[in-house]
Amino acid sequence: MALLFGYGICACFTFWLAYQLRFDFSVPERLKAGFGLTLAWFVALKLMMMIAFGHFDDSVSYFGVPDLKRVFGVCSLSSMVALTAWQFGDLSHALPRSVVLIDCLLSCGMLCAGRLGARVLRERLHSSPRSRIVRRVGIIGAGDTGSALARELFAKTRLGLVPTVFFDDFRRPSTRVHGITICGRPECIRDQKHRRKFDEVIIALPTASETRIRSIIKVLRETRVKFRTVPSTEQLATGRFQLTSLRPLEIGDLLGREAIQIGAGNVRDLIAGQILMVTGAGGSIGSELCRQIVLCQPTRLIMVERSEAALFPIQLELSERGFGNIIVPEVADILDFKRMDGVFSSHHPHLVFHAAAHKHVPMMESQPGEAIRNNVLGTAQVAELSYTHGVSRFVMISTDKAINPTNVMGATKRVAEAFIQSMQTRPGMRTRFAVVRFGNVLGSSGSVVPTFARQIAEGGPVKVTHPDITRYFMTIPEAVSLVLQSAVRALGGEIYLLDMGKPIKIVDLARQMIELSGLTMGSDISVQFTGLRPGEKLYEELYQMDEDVKTTDHPKIVRLVTTPPSYSQMNTRITRLASELHVSGPDDLKLLLKTIVPEYSPQVADHLQEARRIELPCPLLL
Repeated sequence: MALLFGYGICACFTFWLAYQLRFDFSVPERLKAGFGLTLAWFVALKLMMMIAFGHFDDSVSYFGVPDLKRVFGVCSLSSMVALTAWQFGDLSHALPRSVVLIDCLLSCGMLCAGRLGARVLRERLHSSPRSRIVRRVGIIGAGDTGSALARELFAKTRLGLVPTVFFDDFRRPSTRVHGITICGRPECIRDQKHRRKFDEVIIALPTASETRIRSIIKVLRETRVKFRTVPSTEQLATGRFQLTSLRPLEIGDLLGREAIQIGAGNVRDLIAGQILMVTGAGGSIGSELCRQIVLCQPTRLIMVERSEAALFPIQLELSERGFGNIIVPEVADILDFKRMDGVFSSHHPHLVFHAAAHKHVPMMESQPGEAIRNNVLGTAQVAELSYTHGVSRFVMISTDKAINPTNVMGATKRVAEAFIQSMQTRPGMRTRFAVVRFGNVLGSSGSVVPTFARQIAEGGPVKVTHPDITRYFMTIPEAVSLVLQSAVRALGGEIYLLDMGKPIKIVDLARQMIELSGLTMGSDISVQFTGLRPGEKLYEELYQMDEDVKTTDHPKIVRLVTTPPSYSQMNTRITRLASELHVSGPDDLKLLLKTIVPEYSPQVADHLQEARRIELPCPLLL
């Protein structure tokens, strides 16, 4: 009611002022007599139009383009109705047409000014006090993202960041955006006169190519300018980050190749309306799988994880995003047969994504029994339950460390791969079993990136095991896309692999991260070579010599096909592993793994290599 009364007062004032302006503040006496009646019906008309347009339903202190259109519509329509009445009606107190037009302009201006003023006042009152330290920022990218960022920084003074200059590839120099001058292309930052205008730079190019981003970073590194970047388009679209959630540029933005966009393909068709299970749902890959799966509208997503602490964050995140009605968190150990059988019996999953595994190479090297239990026996148990309960498709996540392994983790994953392939040889098999193999995942648990970031933050040294060590890298979205697409393409018994480009030297990765932190390797941060750890290789391989590489309908995904061992052979080997698990020492278990995976080069005591021989017929690979 108070708002209606306030708008009524405003409408009366603009109508009176329109009359005064029309007659130069000297209204004729003949028009003064009917002013009151004309004012009453005209103001009533405008208020009714405002109610009809829902003008009073809007929050006064939030004003944007949609509100501007609504205000203009209300004022224009009110004026048109009044002019029509003046033209065709028989009104004894008809108001001059020019008064109607002047009133329309004054009403628009006053309503907009009032709403805009309320918005500015709200932002001032609800913002924290301006930071004592105000930093001038240059924004690279004067498009929609850059201009929106500048507007947000002006509004959110508590951030202590003031935009002072734009750089853009496609805008004419000297053009202004929000009153800020565009100085030219980002390469202009090399000019000292432009560098004096800002203290740091924000890269607002979420859709730019990796090649262009790298060229811009090169300029910023040469000029030793501190920089950050806005979140990606995906992060902005999903609401996980706001535009002002600035972050340092991550090494994932500089893979050394274009990020591979695999696309959704038929993933939604495969998942929609189905019940899915993800084991290891609290891990890096498992949690991202859950995020992507819920977007494809499954009937239910069963999130299996033995660590309550790891499962809770992803459950909370998905619930807050509105998926609480379809997710079912299950705290369960894949090694607990009765518990897992109960989970399968209760939910009857259609697809199973098996991401649960021990993956830390040095840790598993000293306790191979645990690697065998989780990676081999756990995988075999989930696969057997999937077969028993009629799962349509089963996808296991593996690693490039399974090829010619030199560590326990890689050897156990290779045994698990072989068992999954052997499942396809069982008579009457209806489940499609497939394996996805990829290299190091940037940002995942155990990745070198967070380790290097911590060492840089502590002032160094950055520890690299060997100057020549290389690894294949991919991002978490690439890895998850590969897993989902593999499920779509799974025929049974094959291994899928993503084209990850060329391997990256770890020392080069360290150098890039140091430079991205605004430091120089050697002078600011030193690199220390510590030597290869037990079971660590200088380089990784992606496929076995006997694996036949087949193309798929996607140019970046290949299918590896080989003759799988029989199920009975693999079952015999895994039964032997289980029987020796608690009676054999670590080195004996490694040698037992070698009888199953002959290409495995275990790290054991020299005397055992000669003295200990565990014979099993028909090795896995001949």
